[in-house]
Amino acid sequence: MSVIEIEHLTQDYGHGRGIFDVTFSVEQGEVFGFLGPNGAGKSTTIRHIMGFSKPQKGEINVFGLDSFKYYYKILDRVGYLPGEIALPEGLSGWEFIDMMSKLRHTNDKERLNYLLNKFKLNPTGETKKMSLGDKRKLAIVTAFMGDPELLILDEPTSGLDPVMQQVFIDFIKEEKQRGKTILLSSHIFNEVEATCDRIAIIKDGRIVSNFDAKDITQNKTKTYVITFEDAHQFAEFCKDLPKYDKRVKSLKKIYIKEQEPESNTVKVILNDDDIDKLVSRISKYDVALFKQEKYTLEDYFMHFYKEDKDFGGVL
Repeated sequence: MSVIEIEHLTQDYGHGRGIFDVTFSVEQGEVFGFLGPNGAGKSTTIRHIMGFSKPQKGEINVFGLDSFKYYYKILDRVGYLPGEIALPEGLSGWEFIDMMSKLRHTNDKERLNYLLNKFKLNPTGETKKMSLGDKRKLAIVTAFMGDPELLILDEPTSGLDPVMQQVFIDFIKEEKQRGKTILLSSHIFNEVEATCDRIAIIKDGRIVSNFDAKDITQNKTKTYVITFEDAHQFAEFCKDLPKYDKRVKSLKKIYIKEQEPESNTVKVILNDDDIDKLVSRISKYDVALFKQEKYTLEDYFMHFYKEDKDFGGVL
């Protein structure tokens, strides 16, 4: 069952700015990663999901309801963490929590205390004087304290230190185990890679890829780095192997991806089923180094964002 359904969402602000023909869905009980750099269109898409903006074209349904027409019905079931934290002045952290509790019609003190302890937040001070990290923690606590069915999180760890970022990642995993549906918008690869079931990449307001996260971790295309003891063996190993071309869609043999003659090093790319062939071939030589080059979400992402698209992987 789709909790969020977006069909051909378009909001054109002119001069190439906006979002264009965005289509994806978030299924019940999954963590969906929405990945892209700042300015790619993540926050604009989220504002439409939340019903803050009416799309020029397309449809957005949350819990089967039009998000713009029925935002007031949807908000009670959603925990929202905006990318930019703007807390009201003149309130303490406790007063802000009390205000949000009333707005969300929740009063679960046990849940609240759990979250305060989890994120090590003391909300006694004025919101205006809080550090960026404490403001982010306060926003996290108020987003989750009502135990909502759906979490929409826009750059949730921005402003948190590395220790607290890991606490947040572990917390998302806990919420996933509890069956929560989560849309996680981010440009931080490790938090998306660690938590998400499916991922969409957005570039210049358009979805350029939508895939299962396991397609990265279980990708059968492998790259290995081999360094030989001398230049003669390096040349002998390389002379009969074809060079990899990014247009190759199916790896049926061992290909040379990169060569570094000055260090007698070569990178080869192959299908994981052919690893025995590679091992058999290099066993004839004196090898100083043989290691796998791990293929990551960042590698795949950079396929869309760097000028040189000759990257190490086939999906």
